[in-house]
Amino acid sequence: MHFSPSLLASSLAVLISGVSAAPHESHLGKRCTNSASDRSCWGDYDLSTDYYTTVPDTGVTREYYLELVNTTAAPDGVSRNVLLVNGTFPGPTLFADWGDTNNGTGLHFHGIRQNYTNQMDGVPSITQCPVAPGDSITYTWRATQYGSTWYHSHFALQAWEGVLGGIVINGPATANYDNDMGVLFLNDWTHRTADEIYSTAESSGPPTLDNGLLNGTNVYGDVGSRFNMTVTEGESNRIRLVNGAIDTHFKFMIDDHNLTVIAMDLVPIVPYTTSVLSIGMGQRYDVILNATESSGNYWIRAIPQTACSDNDNADNIKGILKYDSTDSTEPTTSAYTYTDSCDDEDVSDLVPYYALDASDDSTEDDFAVTVGRSNNLFKWYMAATTFVAEWEDPTLLQIYNDDTNFTTSSHVIELDTADEWVYFVIETTQAVPHPIHLHGHDFFILAQGSGTFNSSTTTLSLTNPPRRDVAMLPSSGHLVIAFQTDNPGAWLMHCHIGWHTSEGFALQLVERYSEIAALINYDTLNSTCAAWKTYATADDIVEDDSGV
Repeated sequence: MHFSPSLLASSLAVLISGVSAAPHESHLGKRCTNSASDRSCWGDYDLSTDYYTTVPDTGVTREYYLELVNTTAAPDGVSRNVLLVNGTFPGPTLFADWGDTNNGTGLHFHGIRQNYTNQMDGVPSITQCPVAPGDSITYTWRATQYGSTWYHSHFALQAWEGVLGGIVINGPATANYDNDMGVLFLNDWTHRTADEIYSTAESSGPPTLDNGLLNGTNVYGDVGSRFNMTVTEGESNRIRLVNGAIDTHFKFMIDDHNLTVIAMDLVPIVPYTTSVLSIGMGQRYDVILNATESSGNYWIRAIPQTACSDNDNADNIKGILKYDSTDSTEPTTSAYTYTDSCDDEDVSDLVPYYALDASDDSTEDDFAVTVGRSNNLFKWYMAATTFVAEWEDPTLLQIYNDDTNFTTSSHVIELDTADEWVYFVIETTQAVPHPIHLHGHDFFILAQGSGTFNSSTTTLSLTNPPRRDVAMLPSSGHLVIAFQTDNPGAWLMHCHIGWHTSEGFALQLVERYSEIAALINYDTLNSTCAAWKTYATADDIVEDDSGV
C-alpha cells in the first residue's frame, strides 16, 4: 500500500566512523597534510591506496540524530505535504572522513559498500523490517570509501516525499581546489505527493512532473526562489552533484564555465573537462568549477532530457552563479549546445584513478528487462520475474532462521563461492533507459551500448574499466557489469526510477550465505520487526508494491 507522508514519523541515529574532526583537513600528519595545493594526499595515505582493502584507522565515531517530520513545505513556492529529515529539504548533510565510523525508518546509505555490515544497508524487506512510527533504529557503519553520496528512505516512495540528504566523506582528490561548496542536489518535484500520483504511474505510465529543484529550491511561475552560489574570481570550487530525482535524467551545466570531473559515484577518476554533464538517477559526480570570470551572473542549469523525462517546467530548472552576492540581476547567458539523450558520460572519459582490472574467469547471468500489465497495472520484470518481498519477513531474518525456501517473486540469486567474479548481462528491447543500481559493491562496466548483447561480437572491457554503483542501461540496449563476491550479505539490485522499483524492477543477491548469519544482530532485527508487526496489525497496513 502506498501511504501519505504521514505514515512513518520515526527517529534514526546514524553513527559514522571517519578520519578527522573537521571537514577538509587530515590530522593523521605522518606524511602529508591535505590542503588546497595538494588534495592528492591524506596523511599516510593517498590516491594510490587501494581503498577496497586498506582503510585509515581514525578511532573517530560521528553521531547524527535524524527525525522524520511530517509537515508542509513550498520548495518552489507551491505548498504540499512532505516528510522531511530534521525538518529540512534536503535533509542535513552527514560529514565523515575516510576511515570514520558512523551511526541514522529504513534509511539506505546509497553507494556505501557496508563491507561486512549488510544489516546497516537500510532496505525494508531485505535487511530489516520497516521502522514503525514512534520507533527508532541505529545504523553503524564505517566509511571505507571517500567522496560524495547521499542517504534516502528505501520504503515505498518515501525518498521523494523528502526523506533524503547528502553524505560527504573527506579524503584525497584527483585535482586541487580551493573551496568545497558541498552537495548540490538535482531533484524533480511534484505538487502532489509521490504516493498520490503513483496510481497514475501504475495504470498509465510515468506521469509528467511539475518542476525541478536545485538544492531544494526553485521558482514556479511567479512564486518561489532561485538557488544561488557565489564564487570569487580566480578560485576553484568543488561541487558534489547528486541526482536525487524519482524519474528525471539531467544534463547539468553552468553557462560560460567548464567543469573538471574528478569522481563518479564514490570512485575517484582521472580528471577530464566538459561543458555539459549527463547524470542519471542515483548517480553522483564531483566537479571542479574554476571561477574564470571577473564579474556577472550566470545560469546554473539542470535540464531534463525529453528522451526519458517529462517535466512541465523543463526549461526553467535553474540557479544562479554569482561573482557578487549582492548582485540581484537575472542572468542573460546562454546554454551550451547539447544532444538530448539519457546516456551515461562516454566511458572513455570515466577512467578510475586507482586502476583495477576485471577477470575473465567468471560465472554469468543474463537478465532480460521487460514490462507487462497485471490487473491493468504496469509491472517491470527481470528475467521474467517481477519482484515482491515482504516487509515483515526480510531476507536477513529468513537467513538467520536458515529458511532457504525463498519465494520466486523475491527473486534471489545465490552466490555461494567467495571471491569469484560474477558477470551480469542486463538488456532490453524496449526504448526505455534505466539507471541500474547495485547495493554492497562497486561494479565494473564491461560493456554498454545499443542493441542486443552478443558474446561473440561484443568486446568486453577488462582493463581498468569504469567502476561505480549506478550505470545506465541504454534504451533498446545492453549493460554488462561485473564484481567479485567479497562482501557477504543480501544485496538489492534495482532500477533507480522510483516508479519502476515499486513496480517490481529489482532482484536480490544472497552472497556467501553460510557467512551471513554470524554478521546479524538478531536482537535489533527481531525487535524492529516485532514493533512493525504490532503497528501493521493494529492499523491494518497492507503492502501493495514491491516491498522495496
